[in-house]
Amino acid sequence: MTGTHERSMHRRLATLGDAMGAMLTTSPAAGPTFGLPGLDRIVGRLSAGRLTVVAAPPNVGGSLLGLAAARRTALVDNHRVLYAASGPNRDDIFRRILAAETSGDYPRLKQGRLTPHEQEVAQQLGQAPLLIDDGSGLTAEAIADTAPHVDDLALVVVDRLQAAHSARLPLSGDRLPDASQVLAALARSLPVPVLAVVDSDDPTLLSLLDADVLLTLAATANPAQVHVTIAERDLGTVGSAYLQPDLLHARFLDADSETSDHTPGPAASAPAAGSGTAALELAEAALPYTSGGHQGIPAALTHELAAWRTAVANHDQQTLNEIMPSLLQTAAAAPQLPKTHEGHRLAGALRAFTSPVSAGTSGSTGQAPETETSLQDPGNSGRAHEDVTEDRDDDRVDLAPGDEDDEPNGHVFPALRILKDAVDRSKMHPIKVIRTDERERGPWPLISEDMDGEPRWVHPDITLTRVPHIKANGKRVRRDRLGVPDSLGDGMLCLIDRNGSFPSACSAVPLAPNKLLHTGPLDVFDKTQAGIYLIDIPQWNRTDMPHPLGRITDRPDSQGRVWVTTPHIKQLERLVRDGHLAAMPAIHDSWTGKANESLFKPFYEATRKTRTELVHAGGDPYRTYKTRLSIALRLLWPKRAEQKSPFWRPDWRMSMVAEASVRHWAVAFRAVQQGHTLLALRNVDAAVFWTPDAIPPATYRIGTGFGEVKAKFIQPDETIPEGDD
Repeated sequence: MTGTHERSMHRRLATLGDAMGAMLTTSPAAGPTFGLPGLDRIVGRLSAGRLTVVAAPPNVGGSLLGLAAARRTALVDNHRVLYAASGPNRDDIFRRILAAETSGDYPRLKQGRLTPHEQEVAQQLGQAPLLIDDGSGLTAEAIADTAPHVDDLALVVVDRLQAAHSARLPLSGDRLPDASQVLAALARSLPVPVLAVVDSDDPTLLSLLDADVLLTLAATANPAQVHVTIAERDLGTVGSAYLQPDLLHARFLDADSETSDHTPGPAASAPAAGSGTAALELAEAALPYTSGGHQGIPAALTHELAAWRTAVANHDQQTLNEIMPSLLQTAAAAPQLPKTHEGHRLAGALRAFTSPVSAGTSGSTGQAPETETSLQDPGNSGRAHEDVTEDRDDDRVDLAPGDEDDEPNGHVFPALRILKDAVDRSKMHPIKVIRTDERERGPWPLISEDMDGEPRWVHPDITLTRVPHIKANGKRVRRDRLGVPDSLGDGMLCLIDRNGSFPSACSAVPLAPNKLLHTGPLDVFDKTQAGIYLIDIPQWNRTDMPHPLGRITDRPDSQGRVWVTTPHIKQLERLVRDGHLAAMPAIHDSWTGKANESLFKPFYEATRKTRTELVHAGGDPYRTYKTRLSIALRLLWPKRAEQKSPFWRPDWRMSMVAEASVRHWAVAFRAVQQGHTLLALRNVDAAVFWTPDAIPPATYRIGTGFGEVKAKFIQPDETIPEGDD
């Protein structure tokens, strides 16, 4: 009895009355929250002494939820936070916080381009009680050693625990269960809330983690919603909530805050062009299309929306007012917007600016002339303003039933037969079609059109506007016009048009003919392999050239990372070797196979030979050649599930397009290094330089062959011709 009494003296015992008293005297404001009311209603406050784990597979946004709690605690509640970063570095974290607090575009902030407002906020954030540990070799033990020395510590965030093993990340792989026990002990000993993010929702792994509370994030069929399930150790699931991912601004929003996309009633009035909520919603709804992640709207509308997003980011009210009339007119000219979630959201955002002015009257600046015809809803197949249309991009053909059939004997250019034969001749026995039941798992859902790396860039000192243009056949279209500052002096615009960018890229495109295997994080790029790679976006501080990854940088995941193909990895290696980049970005994940660069070479040689024979003759044979060439390359990855094709290899298609983008960028970069001024770099085949002597840059070869270019000179106030203008 005495021994039992002595042992009990070393432990602190509490009665139910003690616990009740603590609960009744604790302020409701005690404890951090996420700052997301819908989620906070279920989770409550993050309690001292408990380890909360946020579990989310890559690209769902787990890190952003950890950052939300840190932002709320440090910036709103003014309580001290220790942010232990194993993965993102302090610069990444600061840019994400700045994007979330200012509604600034995270990809733009990664390039170091801040508006005056963002610079002011950045100075203020420097005083926030947020301490970041992003040192190398960060371990759970190091976090536990540091935390007790932080005065008035209110929250510890660990971002992140990596499920895949990495030799350079102690908080990864099979070390995670032990690490979670150390973090749980830290929470209880201080006591302090500890919030850890793990990049997996694997139930087996989660069961090994010592979590008191588990928040599991899952993507839904609606891209504008993420489902969060909340579970406690002894009670199981206690509730769930929905969040709205706002990846452009590195944050989550309450799902309830999503803007409704219903059409305003007749009594509704259109908001001013710069009204905060509507302007921001339109900018966010435009992102899937301006970034290239989704297709289906005319190029002119993409241009207008890109200009709108830039003006919103710069808080430029005057430009917003100037853009609105042409933006709504261009939208009205679209035959229909895509029948997808993104299309409906964009339609709703545009309708918010539609004025109820009756037909025959003119609205004020920023308003459309007529509610019922100013915008076609995705479900409406009608067409408004029939006299304004967009030219078709020859490299973006629309496939039709029958395109998958071989060309008949005697065809001027049997492109599909030639491409199939080139692949079949390979000794590597390529897999031309990934089985339908395999396409929703593995690497295939990770591949998207925005991996092409097309620049679509205009120099920051140049003003781009879309203006009406009448073609020789009387067709009314819209074209670009570049405003050039006086500081450039006298000169002309030199328009560069590359010949056959896609087939030229087929001469040596690195790809994996067989299946892609999951090779996970890589310490270095293996030149014998090809595939797709998840990397950090490398810092690019030059303003005279677009980022070498092009529009890929517009669509980072919640951790600021992007998937790229082998051509862009090899491009980054060359830039590091030549001293233009400080270091290669880390490869956080990969799917690769044995590399081959000659799979499409016979196809390239056949297309080059036929072009040489037909280009000067022109006419129908040359047009047929171009059409069948585009169809064959598009069939590598037909976008519509119902479209038949002898191929289904998204990695082949995107590697080929990325190779064209890399070559296009590299030649322009050499010209800039030689002293030429690049005004715009567009798609994979168009560049605009400023030249005082009407001489194109010597880095380009003038001619009609593949890899050669056509050069044309126009005055600054002229519109830039396209296609057969």
